[in-house]
Amino acid sequence: MPYDPHPAAFKPYIPASAQLPEMTLRALIMGVVLGMIFGASSLYLVLKVGLTVSASIPVAVIAITLFHTAKKFGARESTILENSITQTAGSAGESLAFGLGVTMPAIMILGFDLEISRVMLVGVLGGLLGILMMIPMRRTMIVDAHRELKYPEGTACAEVLKAAATETSREAAGEAREEGSDAARDAKRRAMIIFGGFGIGLLYKTLSVSFKGWRDYVNFEFANPLRGGSAGAEVSPELLGVGYIIGPRIAFTMAAGGVLSYLLLIPMIKFFGELLTVPLAPGTMLIKDMGPDDIRNAYVLYIGAGAVAAGGLISLVRSLPTIWKGLTGGLSGMGKGAAAKANGPVLRTDQDIPLKWVLIGCLAIIAIITFSTPLHMNLLGALLILVFGFLFATVSSRLTGEVGSSSNPISGMAVATLLFTCLIFLVMGWTGGRYYVTALSVGAIVCIAASNAGTTSQDLKTGYLVGSTPRMQQYAILCGAFASALILGPILLKLNEAGTVYVPAAQVAPGLTVDASKLTQTAQLQGPQAATDTNTYKVWQKSDTVGGPAGKYLVANDGKLAYLVDPGINGTHKTRPDGTEVKKFDAPKAVLMSYIIKGILDQQLPWTLVLFGVMISVVLEMAGVHALAFSVGVYLPLISTLPIAVGGMVRWLADRRNNKLPQNADMNDEERQAAGDRSSGTLLASGYIAGGALAGIIIAITAGVLTDFDSSMAKWAEASNPFFAGPNANLLTLIPYAAIIGLLYWVAREKAKR
Repeated sequence: MPYDPHPAAFKPYIPASAQLPEMTLRALIMGVVLGMIFGASSLYLVLKVGLTVSASIPVAVIAITLFHTAKKFGARESTILENSITQTAGSAGESLAFGLGVTMPAIMILGFDLEISRVMLVGVLGGLLGILMMIPMRRTMIVDAHRELKYPEGTACAEVLKAAATETSREAAGEAREEGSDAARDAKRRAMIIFGGFGIGLLYKTLSVSFKGWRDYVNFEFANPLRGGSAGAEVSPELLGVGYIIGPRIAFTMAAGGVLSYLLLIPMIKFFGELLTVPLAPGTMLIKDMGPDDIRNAYVLYIGAGAVAAGGLISLVRSLPTIWKGLTGGLSGMGKGAAAKANGPVLRTDQDIPLKWVLIGCLAIIAIITFSTPLHMNLLGALLILVFGFLFATVSSRLTGEVGSSSNPISGMAVATLLFTCLIFLVMGWTGGRYYVTALSVGAIVCIAASNAGTTSQDLKTGYLVGSTPRMQQYAILCGAFASALILGPILLKLNEAGTVYVPAAQVAPGLTVDASKLTQTAQLQGPQAATDTNTYKVWQKSDTVGGPAGKYLVANDGKLAYLVDPGINGTHKTRPDGTEVKKFDAPKAVLMSYIIKGILDQQLPWTLVLFGVMISVVLEMAGVHALAFSVGVYLPLISTLPIAVGGMVRWLADRRNNKLPQNADMNDEERQAAGDRSSGTLLASGYIAGGALAGIIIAITAGVLTDFDSSMAKWAEASNPFFAGPNANLLTLIPYAAIIGLLYWVAREKAKR
């Protein structure tokens, strides 16, 4: 008899005895491509606001639709197992994007170049390591804890796949054929919603940014009594969609943190510091001459960083019982595969990649990490990756099962990894710039591994419910992670390049003397400004703030400073010398990582401001409020968190209406939340996110190519478009924004059943 771990407790949708097409070439290729697309949009989001949303359901819906369309042209209809493979391969991009976006930009913030080889190595090695470490724990986390760990996104995705199952799949599941027509109509409706949202998001963002149809943000600054305060919002479809998906509680909490920064902390600093006649460190300007953004960059960022670090660590400490339970469970499950084989042939639905290949793969990855030159790694760093990687991969899987991917504190785990790594390096006497990259590489690979372990767990839960072969899913997500890692590195570099400003050195560092001994490499201008300056310069990495800002400088052949290179990610100069405005990425989590490394290894942080932020998180936790989401809001500009709150408000209004309908009256709170997560509104919001984010990426990349078009549209808008430059532009801009808000609410409403 084949070994069945739970013969009576649970039966998957497709029985283990059924033989359906599963890991076909078309399913794998489609999943890999969709993973790249959603990985790119997720990378854009994490650089803007420091978070992503699960891509599993959108990928599943798109896969079902594309397979259904292909059938009309004579292709074989897909099976639910093929759709599961596509969804599994496509989900890897989002988790990789989060890990890369949280960590890799910190290398550039610390003064090093974002080398393509380093970014791709970290992505590939971290992604594959997280998947391999999750494989031995599948039976413990997914099978044995089936009733305990719900894996909300994975369960919701399984429901989507089952609702859209084709006739062949329904026959294999033992369901009547006539049920397929309703399922097909439901799948078509869902696909129309998500593709419609994608088109609207893409069109809205393109018309707003490229064609200057209306402003992409509104902002209002206050006079007395809140002098220095401001309130604004980026009126973009992707942030609206993010707010809808994460829900009102987290969305409002994040916005509350932004209100604290922009309507309390910044006005207070302005009020108390306006009469100072000398700059107040770490600022370099008189406070009376500072605007809201200047005060935020000089002071509030450090307060926010301290709050985020404390909130992440508190969240991690709160999870210690879960960490211990997950670790012991993971270790106890290591030998269950061999035990299963000893009891007889293993069912299709219980087959994993053999443990020996998992061990060989992990050892090979550790060896590559140790000896890869771009990572600046040593043996101790590789061992720390092995220890922290297994610890946090286990923790991530467990927490994802309990609270879902969106609430999984991956960045808190990365913070903990960096703290412990930097403290160990400090004890060893390894300080200074050469160890920045080593410490950050440790944190980056662990962060990506933990993120991908959680995603893999969600996918394996989906497969467990629908009856997929785990081994096939594991191969699929390995392929998806590898392909996404290869493309996300170049996209990250292009996004940074498109927003880079080459600031004339005379403007920011007049009279600064160059240290000729540190001119070790050469570079040319990249992006739009390269069209007017094709010279080759020497590079000087300035680490202090004496005589001018720290950062990367370009030095002419005669030894004179030419430019300060202000990066697109976390840069401060938002206007090029020709007057063109540039969009920067705040990359909040990456900035936090750079602060931790520099603060511990070089002790160069304004610790008083950081401790102010720590106390904000401590006070919130004492009041019974989870501090992490609020702290992220303190760090981020209010212009980014307010539109997220608008999306949360739409979700609250829609859920409030839907929960009053007769068909939902008997649901408990958990069932209502799950129904909201699977609703039409969630699909439209996912489309908004994908369309808006991809439009942003396309606009950023083409900015260096279509510079003449962009400048001509800007001149036209400034002269003739009241939505862009008129006296009432802020109010007029809210009209198209209100239209996509209204559409989201309308689609999210359910109809009462008669």
